[in-house]
Amino acid sequence: MGNTASVCREVEVSMDLVILRETVFLSLKIGLLATLFNLPAALAGAYFLDRVLVRNRSIIEGIINLPLVMPPVTTGYLLLILLGKRGLFGSFLYRITGYSIAYSWTAAVLASMVVSFPLLIRSIRTSLDMVDRRFEYAAMTLGAGRFDLFVRVSLPLIIPGIINGLVLGFARSLGEFGATVTFAGNIQGETRTIPLSVYSLLQIPGKENEAGLLVLISIVISFGALFLSSIINGRVHHGSGI
Repeated sequence: MGNTASVCREVEVSMDLVILRETVFLSLKIGLLATLFNLPAALAGAYFLDRVLVRNRSIIEGIINLPLVMPPVTTGYLLLILLGKRGLFGSFLYRITGYSIAYSWTAAVLASMVVSFPLLIRSIRTSLDMVDRRFEYAAMTLGAGRFDLFVRVSLPLIIPGIINGLVLGFARSLGEFGATVTFAGNIQGETRTIPLSVYSLLQIPGKENEAGLLVLISIVISFGALFLSSIINGRVHHGSGI
């Protein structure tokens, strides 16, 4: 009887470790994908806001920054209205393909993208504001177009800001809860990221240690990302002579 109980405990511990590892890898995958998918739009948006748009800039900025001030659950609900199975756009997609974005890992990525996008674009735009426009004017006198001007002159100068934005966006994605649980659900192995898993474990008596372990892992990951960002920025500044 004692051997049976011991085996059952070992199996339970083994299953818990598998679920914890699955949760961590899923969180990293969703955070990384959300951050990488946001980058092109953030670069284009920051350049458009800072260098092209003149009128109605405040309105566009307000719309972009809404996820920073809205409750995350509200953001998730709006995504559900737009992209859910019966949503404005989601219903059309479902009729065409039979695929529903809501309550899938794709929805978790989209939710993370929406809530982290303002942090990334704000960081990039702040860096663009600090670029000495004389370099750009000099390139324009040599015949550089907008695209060449951005890629060859502005982009190398704002790399530290891009890195900081990527780290902030990744950390925000890693900690996302409200929008994810509303739009993507809390599905083990599919959308249950670290914050959702911590919440779920705290609802089960005796699972406080597992929840604490996930909290510790998330702290280590976030600190590691910040530390890596600091190292990369230091090398960029050193290499550029700043």
